[in-house]
Amino acid sequence: MRNVNALAIAISLPLAALAAESGKADRPVTFTKDVAPIFQKHCQSCHHSGTSAPMSLMTYNEARPWARSIKERVVRRDMPPWHLDKTVGIRHYKNDRSMSDDDIATVARWVDTGAAQGNPADMPPALTFPPDSEWFIGKPDLLVTTDQDFAMYPSGPDWWIDQFGEVKMPEDRWIKAMEIKPSNAKIVHHAVVYAIEPDAPEGTPEGGVMLHEFAVGKYGDIFSDNTGRLLKAGTRLRFDMHYFAVGSEQHNKTTIAFKFYSKGEVPKYQVRSIPIRNVPNDELDIPPNTVVRTDGYFRLPRNARIDAFQPHMHMRGRGMTLEAINLNNTTTILSSVDHFNFNWHINYIYSDDVTPLMPAGTVLHMIGIHDNTAANPRNPDPNMWAGFGERSVDDMVQVWLDVVYLDDAEYNKLVAERKAKSSLISRKQ
Repeated sequence: MRNVNALAIAISLPLAALAAESGKADRPVTFTKDVAPIFQKHCQSCHHSGTSAPMSLMTYNEARPWARSIKERVVRRDMPPWHLDKTVGIRHYKNDRSMSDDDIATVARWVDTGAAQGNPADMPPALTFPPDSEWFIGKPDLLVTTDQDFAMYPSGPDWWIDQFGEVKMPEDRWIKAMEIKPSNAKIVHHAVVYAIEPDAPEGTPEGGVMLHEFAVGKYGDIFSDNTGRLLKAGTRLRFDMHYFAVGSEQHNKTTIAFKFYSKGEVPKYQVRSIPIRNVPNDELDIPPNTVVRTDGYFRLPRNARIDAFQPHMHMRGRGMTLEAINLNNTTTILSSVDHFNFNWHINYIYSDDVTPLMPAGTVLHMIGIHDNTAANPRNPDPNMWAGFGERSVDDMVQVWLDVVYLDDAEYNKLVAERKAKSSLISRKQ
């Protein structure tokens, strides 16, 4: 992990380069010809009428009043929400929503040259989007909803409560994808669903094992091909809910949707959700007006394939790196978020051909950076001490990983295939 000053420099350097690039334009960039296609690819899935986004970016007239704000957010890589440092670690992800440097420079040039509309005939055909009520994972096979309506008071402190739902199906099924939706997202900070199995092995936590999380910016879990999680008949689901008041009484029920493999179909790989955090939690110490590093470790008990990486911190979180401490005592950066944003909880899903393959005994090392200074624009009060807690004004530090354990034969086979493919690409180049 680079030191804190290096982290700040790494964030600022692209801004200067893009600002310089934006002044090199030899022609005005237009919305219809140049910018609309970029917005269609990266922005409009959220920024269209009927969503929680603050504005629609479907047309020139809708986007033009926001031009300078758009440039600022895009150049800083705040939008679209994708907070990885692209200069280190693994570079290819299935759900990469980020703009390229060229796209960012185009948007900046559009604003700097007057944010012109251009020829209406150049406008690409308008996209259509399903309503927010539809499931990102597709049509579900099973829905499980909290068994009681929840009423949140108009004002007061946040409220944490466990709600429950019953899995009503006659046999065990393997999960291919899952997604959580609250009925009233504006009062839900997060929802984490745990499975309480009827015959859980000895040592399983009484509150169940984590299945999935809802937070802004996370659109379900869609597992890799031939990979899934087992949902047992008779399982009870615990919905760990965090609510906050919005000025009027509000109600909510929360639903988790499942898509399954066909009956009787057993995927080859079973995925597990594994958290890495500092232990114990109450040792998280973030003094006023300081930048703090916190470390956590997890030793892989078996060979493993890592499918996804999701950092979690609160308002003072600024960066998180996941690295592997290899068996030969070298280190390899897997992923690094260098401008974490608490408003977006993104699960970074590795592309199939670059998923980390790690032998048993590898130590996964989480490095979290909290910025409790006035330089952090999301810091509620740099003069206040912060430590572990459930409230947004408290903080956390952990990374969730989707991990598939592999036996020796399968691990060696995947490593050999990866090496052969890499060698073939090298020869072609």
